[in-house]
Amino acid sequence: MKPSLLLFLVSSCLIPICIDAYAQDEAKNLEHMRHTHHSNPPHPTEKAGEKRFYTTRSSEVALPLPTEEDSFVFAVFGDRTGGPVEGINVLADAVRDVNLIEPDLVMTVGDLINGYNQTDKWLEQMREFKFVMKELRCPWFPVAGNHDVYWRPLIDPQMPRAQHDQHYEMHFGPLWYSFQHKNCNFIVLYSDEGDPETGEKNFSNPNAQKVSEEQYTFLKEALKRGEKSAHQFLFLHHPRWLEGGYGTDWTTRVHPLLKESGNVTAVFAGHIHYMRSDPKDGIEYVALATVGGNQPGTFPKAGYLHQYHLVTVRPKQVAMVSFPVGEAMNVREITKHLQDQLALLASQNCKPSARLAIKEGKPQDMHLEVEVHNPADRPVDFTLTPHSPDQRWNFQPTHAHSRLEPGASETIPLTINYRGSEIDSSFETVQFLLDQDYLAPTTRYPAPTSVTEMPLEIELADSSSLPNRALSLDGVDDVLAIPSSSVNLPQGPFTLEAWFQARSHSARVGLLAKTQQSEYSIFLYQGVPSGDIHLGDNYQRVGGPMIPVGKWTHIAMVYEGNAIKLYVNGLQVDKKDVDPNLKRTLNNLPFMIGADPDGSGKPTSFFNGLIDEVRLTSSAVYQADFQPARRLQVLPETIFLYNFDQSISSLQVDSGPNQAHGRASGGATLVEVAD
Repeated sequence: MKPSLLLFLVSSCLIPICIDAYAQDEAKNLEHMRHTHHSNPPHPTEKAGEKRFYTTRSSEVALPLPTEEDSFVFAVFGDRTGGPVEGINVLADAVRDVNLIEPDLVMTVGDLINGYNQTDKWLEQMREFKFVMKELRCPWFPVAGNHDVYWRPLIDPQMPRAQHDQHYEMHFGPLWYSFQHKNCNFIVLYSDEGDPETGEKNFSNPNAQKVSEEQYTFLKEALKRGEKSAHQFLFLHHPRWLEGGYGTDWTTRVHPLLKESGNVTAVFAGHIHYMRSDPKDGIEYVALATVGGNQPGTFPKAGYLHQYHLVTVRPKQVAMVSFPVGEAMNVREITKHLQDQLALLASQNCKPSARLAIKEGKPQDMHLEVEVHNPADRPVDFTLTPHSPDQRWNFQPTHAHSRLEPGASETIPLTINYRGSEIDSSFETVQFLLDQDYLAPTTRYPAPTSVTEMPLEIELADSSSLPNRALSLDGVDDVLAIPSSSVNLPQGPFTLEAWFQARSHSARVGLLAKTQQSEYSIFLYQGVPSGDIHLGDNYQRVGGPMIPVGKWTHIAMVYEGNAIKLYVNGLQVDKKDVDPNLKRTLNNLPFMIGADPDGSGKPTSFFNGLIDEVRLTSSAVYQADFQPARRLQVLPETIFLYNFDQSISSLQVDSGPNQAHGRASGGATLVEVAD
């Protein structure tokens, strides 16, 4: 299906079905009605009175207040195991999340440890689990699962008949129990008692998945103790209501008992490692996924993920919600300082030890090192990935991971070779993608990916033998972008200049720009030039007369340190004195010829016409009126110089000493022009 047709179907067919007429009148921008699907009635409220409500203002709006009834929140953790030993870190993240929420208590649904072992290993895993859980700011309650009680190997002559049951009760707690909290009754059951005749523990054998008479008697008494509670909640490991290998003991013996009690609100279990809801007879049957157990991740949004439940309990209703582990945001940790540190990481570039040489029309094989630095005040985990859209590049290694302490650096050895026979129209250069995680005390904060263009060393042709060319731009999507890492303009005086010929003017055009509340630019507003430098907190601006279309024009913005001047065809047309103590505000955006970078470095405000002889120099080249040279030369302080007489594929060649070669995109191309 064509995208345009799909968009038409969405806008013309789907939305009218979802949005009723009243909603369309009241909220014209609303595109869905998902927020109108409720599980519970509205919370009770009461009229605001002087005892609870105070204001010194007058309003016709009566704000209802929530009733002062008891309510509380508890969390439920899914399976920690079975799965990889590294899953303990997921459990630790769940503890971290829930501590930010501070519920009254945390329930589990079993499989706390990997088990299937003997005493020594079982005790080691038990201690690991409890070491993590002891950091909870609230009480937590265990439930036994098969991983917590199954002994292996079964032929071990030292294996007790009840396997690890005794270890569990010695170190975690009773296999079944109940407790009350805020007029609610919590009941924990044991779903791995085993076959009463053989002692076999097996969650696939219905004979081993029956509630014993002893536990059934306990359950009846526990339900009776909670008969006057607002809610009763049950917790066990195996979701026996699914039947199958569990048999029908739950549906024929246990469920009728729960239904008869009249106030069992929900039953929670785990084991299957994905979320599932199966309400029956007014009872919510809920299976949780994992907090570190093996997680296939088949449908993360549909319950195959590491997650925990939060349950909000009110006298007449219960709300349940799931949160992915690790997604809780620590409000107290998100400070201006943290944001500054992430900005610092995002703005830095890695440092390759050499330039990529292009000789005789082909990239040369090379060995180099790439340095990664941590400028932040906390440790940083990073991944460095050499990358190119051109699949003919080969990188060894393909990526590298490491951790850097504050202020530390690391060099990554790298081999690069190009499998193509020559540079053609599909040739692309190399970038280094640097992904960094700032390791704050409670959270890993990923910084935006930093992209460093591999610097190039291009074997240049003799310019005297080349025809005069200029860069042709269409005003739609054509641009030349120079990586910020190649534009190392120091603080202090500089000159930005170019020759250009506009085909047409429009409201806002970026002729030469690196601005975004920072740096410097020359814009054209309906042909009227504006030179801008961001000094201190504001732009300082100089302007000039409208530039005619179809005519070659030289423009130069000169910053002297205490003044900004604008020259058009060598004549000074404006000057503005500025505070010499102000510093230029920097950014890591590309310098663009023929457009303006937005905040993400993408081009906007395109120029339609020809541009030639673009030069950036770290000095005030012109102090008075002058006769501009049609072909500019390299000066001692030149940062870059684009004569636009030669290119390699989409690369436009910098004739200056720094080889700050830029990339043309859209349909930008070189065309011959008269001298």
